[in-house]
Amino acid sequence: MEAKRIKICEMKDVVGQRAEVAGWLYHARAGGKVQFLMVRDGTGLAQAIFEKTESNEELFKDVKHLGQESSLIIRGEVREDERSVGGYEMAVDDVEIVHKTEGYPITPKSHGSDFLLRHRHLHLRSQRQWAIARIRHTVIDAIRTYFNSNGFTLVDTPIFSPAAGEGEQNLFQVDYFGEEIGLAQTGQLYLESAALSLGKVYCFGPTFRAEKSKTRRHLTEFWMVEPEMAYIDFEELLHVAETFVTSIAQAVLHDRKVELEILQRDVAALEKIQGPFERLSYSDAVDLLHSDKVKDYLGNQLESKTQESHDLENQIKQWEEEKETAKKQWQKDKLDNQIAEAREQLGELREQIENIPKHLELAQNFQWGKDLGGSDETIIASMFDKPVFVHRYPKEVKAFYMKPDPDDPRVVLNVDCLAPEGYGEIIGGSMREENYDALLGRVNDHNYNVEDYQWYLDLRKYGSVPHGGFGLGVERTVAWMCGIKHVRETIAYPRMMGKIYP
Repeated sequence: MEAKRIKICEMKDVVGQRAEVAGWLYHARAGGKVQFLMVRDGTGLAQAIFEKTESNEELFKDVKHLGQESSLIIRGEVREDERSVGGYEMAVDDVEIVHKTEGYPITPKSHGSDFLLRHRHLHLRSQRQWAIARIRHTVIDAIRTYFNSNGFTLVDTPIFSPAAGEGEQNLFQVDYFGEEIGLAQTGQLYLESAALSLGKVYCFGPTFRAEKSKTRRHLTEFWMVEPEMAYIDFEELLHVAETFVTSIAQAVLHDRKVELEILQRDVAALEKIQGPFERLSYSDAVDLLHSDKVKDYLGNQLESKTQESHDLENQIKQWEEEKETAKKQWQKDKLDNQIAEAREQLGELREQIENIPKHLELAQNFQWGKDLGGSDETIIASMFDKPVFVHRYPKEVKAFYMKPDPDDPRVVLNVDCLAPEGYGEIIGGSMREENYDALLGRVNDHNYNVEDYQWYLDLRKYGSVPHGGFGLGVERTVAWMCGIKHVRETIAYPRMMGKIYP
């Protein structure tokens, strides 16, 4: 009987029928006359049960010696079984070995982050990275769907840029046929010109920041989407940002239940991402940092994390004792993984415990006029269970193109959207200065070369209008949706300070 080629995600549609799946051996377990093969094909995992018979002895032996990540095609009857991963399995009657793999370096045991980054080209095959990649796909699809469905036109802005958009100290310099220019930090300046043509526009692509930072929130190359709108006011800008972020969360919740479960994501936290978002002026944020509420919160955090650290130390000791008496290798391997993961978690806890007093001191001594730091953003966002808009920062700490608040010229009409659960800033935006003389003054204040920005200044000479926009970082948003700590896992090949291979 001929087998129909299907994807694992389609097994539910062919229960009781003979089918074939082309994929890779994720792992296997042999038990005498039966082998339990876990096969992946890019759409999911499925258990395949291969029983030994008189007619398949040689094939059974060959399959038994297949290494992890060997490529194969399995054929057999699809059965429903709620005990199996995904709820379906295959009773295999034939296996076609496409390629035998030996010595696959990423074994089931635990590996350090440096090792996994060096083997990123293979690590992408792991179940965790598969889940993250699919959620990233949904985030990007939701981004495009929102703008394409709301009257925005996509405009592709250049990556080679003769002028800085976010500060020259963070600009990657390149030699452009003898002329020194930079890699784009933002498409915003070019996008403003397109908004005066098309009304509502967005760009979506890679951006580059030469920040010498090794924090979990930073990459030197990352993807950003930037909408820009003509004839808009500040309240309308906030409304767009709010509905946009909400639409991303709703898409992930709707389309990626399996992947969120694999990552053990707290879905209830994502369900709270609905408008209206919290709003806090920069001045109110400063008052919050100085408040007893923050002091009490960090004190409770220190106490709970210290207790969590003690509990984890005891758990590690218990697992180490169990490992000493374990008789089977798979039991020892499982305990090894648990111990390694717990030790990594313990290291992070100890770092957090050490940093909490420092963060409290920074918060209590924060002075009006400074830009909010990563720890400040984390503290502020932790006070709320949904995103918070922090708006109207001092103009001295913000970009030259941001429009001052008419009611308080000390501050600009800007906004940062801070994600809860410690994920910090995911959106930065503002109204743009539309007055020629005011913008020229800001260019001079920053000691920029006016000739580099003359084309940008022209936008204020010919049909200038109120306009604004924002940028959303894809990797930080994906990390937030997935509930993972480091943005390095959110992109296939992360580029960080000191990390460029492969």
